[in-house]
Amino acid sequence: MLENIRESSQGLTAKIILGFIILTFAVAGIGSYNNSVDTSVADVNGEQISQDEFNKAYQAQRNRMAQQFGDMFETLSADPSYMSNFRNGVVDNLINQKLVDQNSEALAIRVADQRIKSTIRNMPEFQVDGVFDNNRYLAMINQAGFYQSSDFRDYLRTEMTRRQLTQALIASEFSLPYQEDMFTALQNQQRDIRFATINAEQFKANIELSDEEINDYYLANQSRFENQEQVKVNYITLDVDTIASKVVLTDADVKAYYQNNISQYRDEEQRRIAHILIEFGDDEAAAKASTEALLTRINAGEDFAELAKEHSADTFSGENGGDLDWIESGVMDSAFDDAAFALTGIGSVSDVIKTDFGFHIIKLTDYKAEKVQSLAEVRDAVVAKAKSEKAQDKFFELQQEVARLSFEFPDSLDDAAGAINATVKTSGWLTRGANAAPFDVSSVVDAAFSDIVINEQLNSDIVEVSDSLAIVMRLNKYQDASVKPLAEVSGQIKTMLVAKKASEKAQTVVDELLVAFKSGTDITEQLAEFGATMEVKTAVTRVGSGLDASLAREAFKLPRPSEDAVSATTVNLSNGNLALLEVQAVNVGEVKDSPNLSQQLTQQLAQAAYLSYVESLKVGAEIVRRKVQAPTTQY
Repeated sequence: MLENIRESSQGLTAKIILGFIILTFAVAGIGSYNNSVDTSVADVNGEQISQDEFNKAYQAQRNRMAQQFGDMFETLSADPSYMSNFRNGVVDNLINQKLVDQNSEALAIRVADQRIKSTIRNMPEFQVDGVFDNNRYLAMINQAGFYQSSDFRDYLRTEMTRRQLTQALIASEFSLPYQEDMFTALQNQQRDIRFATINAEQFKANIELSDEEINDYYLANQSRFENQEQVKVNYITLDVDTIASKVVLTDADVKAYYQNNISQYRDEEQRRIAHILIEFGDDEAAAKASTEALLTRINAGEDFAELAKEHSADTFSGENGGDLDWIESGVMDSAFDDAAFALTGIGSVSDVIKTDFGFHIIKLTDYKAEKVQSLAEVRDAVVAKAKSEKAQDKFFELQQEVARLSFEFPDSLDDAAGAINATVKTSGWLTRGANAAPFDVSSVVDAAFSDIVINEQLNSDIVEVSDSLAIVMRLNKYQDASVKPLAEVSGQIKTMLVAKKASEKAQTVVDELLVAFKSGTDITEQLAEFGATMEVKTAVTRVGSGLDASLAREAFKLPRPSEDAVSATTVNLSNGNLALLEVQAVNVGEVKDSPNLSQQLTQQLAQAAYLSYVESLKVGAEIVRRKVQAPTTQY
């Protein structure tokens, strides 16, 4: 049959049909490509900021905030309004970066390949014992998501270009002595004030509220009286520590583990090395001749350290006599490594050695022989590690079993609990916000509130809380989000409305007193009617005055008093009361020397200059922002 199909496909008709099919797929493919959806989050002067760029920046910023603020950020992240502002802030930063990159391109700012290479080689993150290690470099950039070294170099080039431009901008800022004097004079300025406090509490007694007012407030502010969605779950946990505590090891097991992992208990042979490096430059033969001449001088008795300081291209080690500190075998370039470990006596010097970096002369300055710790010395550590590894293996094995049983018997945790000898526990009420461990991990919370648990009332999938802890849950009780009944919150509403009306009444009173006071009227008797008197405070400072923070802040906002105008205002105090405030005199602050003031002012000026620079780039720029959502992919 296949032969018949092959022969039939050779005919003219078959070829025409096949041609139409190919053309159809080609056109469909092109149409699909041309009609692809634009997923970018913004467009800056025709250059797009991709969803992938946003996702990475969003996740990086979220991780920084979580590390800095911990549980507080987890609570904030449950607020949709806060997270919307958070996402917009990430987009703003990306737009600013794009504008700076475009301006750098327009100014032809470049970072040379040699500088990129030098920067990478000198980054401490990529060094082992102070020396660049290529294997560590590749491992660390892969861990950071750069799977090609060229990707990391491009990233570093972009960052260094940005820094070059911004550093040139902010480094040009400076503060002048007269500015520092003005700043310290303002900071140390003192003010003489007087104020009267009107207690809002006294107006509450005469406030009357109708049932209609309470009901209207309740209907207009129902979101304030919601019970959060909550769930209680029954759960079992599987953790490595519990498994490890039940692992029994024989002496043979301990000995076998020690022998199989002897490298962990061996201090490798180490050598302290000094070297002199002569780079190839434009003339490799001349560089070799220079190195051989130095070797002759060393062999003739000249001081190696002094020659290294004077001639070595490795200036960092050269300043220390060429010292590279302690190295182990396999750390350095293979030719360098072979020569260093071929030296037998302390003080011995190698021949001229060629590596990718240039020509070296190597000197052995100290030596540590290999040392192996005996099993008796490290037995406790060996037992702990062996138990942990066996427990980890068992942990993954039991995870599969728990996952299978909780799926095959979805209406109960008993079978899965029996397989791992665990006890079924019950959580407290959980919310989508902050919870106690092990329910403080987003993946656990998501599983607890999932459809399979709440609506289908089945066991959850097994959830890895961490590398050493897993959990399975099922519904115990569920409480949907609901608005509390009016009867339950009417007392709370009444208290709030009474306080609000009392504050409004106090505000009206203090506003009327201010008008009278500014007109020159003696308001002593009027103040007395409300249980208030003028209190005088002299030499009030900006900080540490002992006054309510709002009162002190407003005192330094008011203008200097004059014969023609009273400098006064009303102030809402932090405790809900109100105050009438007058500034009577402004005392010039003392100018004091501050060792760090110049630097602080320069930093403030530099920050202001950078923000002004970015804002100037936005003038005339074509910026299109698109609505962004929280990324679904975690980086």
